[in-house]
Amino acid sequence: MKTQIEINSDVLNELKGSDFESWIIVQQAYRDCAIREDVMCAGMNLNTGYVYIALENGVTIASCFGQGVDFIVTDFEDGDEFFFDSYEEALEKQYQL
Repeated sequence: MKTQIEINSDVLNELKGSDFESWIIVQQAYRDCAIREDVMCAGMNLNTGYVYIALENGVTIASCFGQGVDFIVTDFEDGDEFFFDSYEEALEKQYQL
């Protein structure tokens, strides 16, 4: 049985101001929409400003600059990204790919 887990401190140390707000928004969306899904990774894309939680099912929950959450699905064959307002829409697209 696990007695401890660690969150990468590099990510947390990079989050300032609205980035930290985005981290909270992304966690709340994960809790509300996908809590039963396994997390592949979490972090911040310094190029786009997105703070994200990438799920094993292929959906990424992301927010930038403290704004509302985007649910993102990536087509790994051609690199296209699809942005959705709801988790259900993102899941539907993921299943189509």
